[in-house]
Amino acid sequence: MAVLSRIAMIVLAYILACIAASLILTIGTLTPEWDDLTALGMGSLAVWAVVMVGAAVIGGIVMMPALLVIALTEGFSWRSSLIYAALGGVLALSLSYGLDFAGLSGDRENPLMREREVLAAAGIAGGFVYWLFAGRKAGSWK
Repeated sequence: MAVLSRIAMIVLAYILACIAASLILTIGTLTPEWDDLTALGMGSLAVWAVVMVGAAVIGGIVMMPALLVIALTEGFSWRSSLIYAALGGVLALSLSYGLDFAGLSGDRENPLMREREVLAAAGIAGGFVYWLFAGRKAGSWK
């Protein structure tokens, strides 16, 4: 019974982490154009719609690598918030760069650098939110 409740908590925490990552990603990418959006009459409902669609996309893309990270942290009972935040950021950046971190790391003129910074922040936020709900008790089912 403890394992089933733990799995339910992991699924809920994963969904909340995807929503948090999507919220950070949406705010980080739309902030420079925020005045244009309000001038068009797009209110908070449209922003939340973008966040929910983004959460579904993030959840689908990140599912398999996140399951690997979740299995490792549960198996080794890692409970540090820094581990979850760091792994979330590394996971987001590795999906962004395609595991070629050295390819564009020093190029500050690259137009994708800001988006990758926002993506790393979204991964860190997602990892931290996951830790808040499920990571603090990792391995407690044993």
